[in-house]
Amino acid sequence: AITDHERIDGAQAAAASAPPGLQVIVGEEIRTADGDLLGLFLQQAIPPGLSAAETAAAIREQGGLVGLPHPFDSYRSSGGSQAGSADQKLEALAAMVDYVETHNARAYRDANPLAGAFAERHGLPGVGSSDAHSVTELGVASTVLPGPFSTAEELRALLPQAEIVPGRASYYVRLWTPLAKLVNRLKGNGRIRPEAADEEAP
Repeated sequence: AITDHERIDGAQAAAASAPPGLQVIVGEEIRTADGDLLGLFLQQAIPPGLSAAETAAAIREQGGLVGLPHPFDSYRSSGGSQAGSADQKLEALAAMVDYVETHNARAYRDANPLAGAFAERHGLPGVGSSDAHSVTELGVASTVLPGPFSTAEELRALLPQAEIVPGRASYYVRLWTPLAKLVNRLKGNGRIRPEAADEEAP
């Protein structure tokens, strides 16, 4: 599954050029007002900024599956990292999704165990994801299914029997992500001159 943020053209191009035997699911990672959601089996991109309920409905209108990525990763737009009524938001999200990303190769600290417990508590299937942002991260973690599928409904039926193959992104990737966010935050607060931040950050 290829799930770029707010676009599906790359996934569509990959699906069109995939060799025989390689199935590419066209998907999208969408920044909702309540944290990120994943849509699989999409024909059209879904705009960011909608509520989670509106986004889930838009995914289902296309016959797609709704996924909850990295729900407890505090470094990203995740339901469990939102300030205030995080618990209420997550409980609401659980009723909207078909699966939970219970192992994310880029997740930090206890984000994956919390996601696993959340999925189990709500009776939702879990998946593993490399969350690859570079070629070297492809397949770091994966989800193995017990049989073939070609539609969203067939995949939904297989997900409860999925086997997660865990993996971790490289040390550099795990170190750089929070560092980059800190640099951007300091730039926004005027604590670092933009040109200085660009010089210091690779």
